[in-house]
Amino acid sequence: MNKRMLVLENGRYFLGNGFGAKGTRIAELVFNTSMVGYQEIISDPAYRNCMLVMSYPLIGNYGLTDDDFESKAVHISGMIVREYNDSPSNFRFTRTLQEVLRDNDAPGIEGIDTREIVRIVRSEGSMRAMITDAGRDIDECVKEIKAYSLVSHSVKEVSSKSVWYARTRKPQYTVGIIDCGVRSTMIRKLKNNSCNAVVFPYDTSKEEILTHNPQGLFISDGPDTPEAVRDIENLIKEFKGKIPIMGIGLGAHLIAYAYGAKIQKMKFGHNGANQPVRNIITGEIEITSQNHIHVIDKDSLEGTGLTLTHVNLIDGTCEGIIDEANSVIAMQYHPAEDGMGYLFEKFISFMKKFGGRKNAKENRY
Repeated sequence: MNKRMLVLENGRYFLGNGFGAKGTRIAELVFNTSMVGYQEIISDPAYRNCMLVMSYPLIGNYGLTDDDFESKAVHISGMIVREYNDSPSNFRFTRTLQEVLRDNDAPGIEGIDTREIVRIVRSEGSMRAMITDAGRDIDECVKEIKAYSLVSHSVKEVSSKSVWYARTRKPQYTVGIIDCGVRSTMIRKLKNNSCNAVVFPYDTSKEEILTHNPQGLFISDGPDTPEAVRDIENLIKEFKGKIPIMGIGLGAHLIAYAYGAKIQKMKFGHNGANQPVRNIITGEIEITSQNHIHVIDKDSLEGTGLTLTHVNLIDGTCEGIIDEANSVIAMQYHPAEDGMGYLFEKFISFMKKFGGRKNAKENRY
């Protein structure tokens, strides 16, 4: 392994060993506290153009398998780990993490105290970082980092380029997905709950969507801020009350925007598989997987028609919203893999209320 260097925007730097692709990369630094799931994380489009720090100390030990990708590409700009293992012991593995990062032009660095980096980000807030060759002048690196312009329209990079279909046996509903960076898990959950999916590019018009006659509309998660994809906000306004709508992550933010609520950037975001969330309607608590740097301002929900349904037990921030009257629901975190869960149960009940496939040809628009 070649000697590499991690330089933070605040001037701190760390020396380590390189793996994955070569070259210099600059991106926003994001940490994730998950113990497992690095394959799903690096292939999650919501991490597009992010420099990923894994706080769990051993990464790469079970390799990667073809069946577990959340998309067809690796979306991170770089990866920072404490200890990288290049000899996976999982019988399912087909490739090593280093091979996948190298093929997707993403550099990695190991031998770094990732816990210290997490503490820095938690204390000082999100910042940019650079992975580069060891020995470079630190002041010059910091100047380059501060002068670097972050990508402002990542949804365009990760969204589908054309309409495509994901079908299931004996479907009861057809759901249109506005692809801002949809994960394979979400499509699988729709199929497991008797839903055919029609996946649309993020900039698809209302008229094009209606030609496929969906009984529900799903606004997916993605890597951007709501301001970057305001056309989807207008699409939500046009469909509100005429078709059930569900949103996750960025999709939740866009729904909140469409109702007039406000979005705030968090100091360092929620990233990991250990965030406790309370359903304030049922009182149940769920340990959730999350990846969002922005949050819906719950104080701005008053008078919008949206009701708060879920709160984060660590910092009290908004995690879920609903508009029962217009059959609109959204969450900021990833719903559990198994079963329906609150989000899908409500969304499917909304589609059932609207008549499902038996009334699919009725013109409600």
